[in-house]
Amino acid sequence: MKNAATMTKEQEGSMELEKFRIQMQREQILQKLKEQEYRVTKQRIAVIDIILENDCGSCKEIFYRTSKVNKNIGTATIYRTVNMLEEIGAINRRNIYQLSGMEESGAVVVTLEDGAKLQLTAEEWNKVAQKGMEACGYLDGEKIISIVHHQPIMK
Repeated sequence: MKNAATMTKEQEGSMELEKFRIQMQREQILQKLKEQEYRVTKQRIAVIDIILENDCGSCKEIFYRTSKVNKNIGTATIYRTVNMLEEIGAINRRNIYQLSGMEESGAVVVTLEDGAKLQLTAEEWNKVAQKGMEACGYLDGEKIISIVHHQPIMK
């Protein structure tokens, strides 16, 4: 039987993996927006973050949650952003606003010099990073619990 301290570490690891998954999905959506030449604004990022972090059943709910974070956001911005995200295939407006196809894609795509591409899940990528950092001498018995890639946001 596992003790409470072990369970807490497992829960923390699970939470870190969830944060990593959300960050990767956010990056994928922002990349799609840039590819389709949409502006990446603070309001759009706030809406994306609310959709990623919550199960929202309507634009009204998205507005309610987003307005807590950004008091200057209007309902028209919510509707336009949701429509735009649906147009680029980032979300699916069935019963609930959910990410569309983001779960199936790998957390990381590695392109090799011959053009081959490898898709790795977050768990696989963490294993690669762990082994690589150990081999390069960056780690001495420590375990990686999360990796976050920060990319500048265009204004």
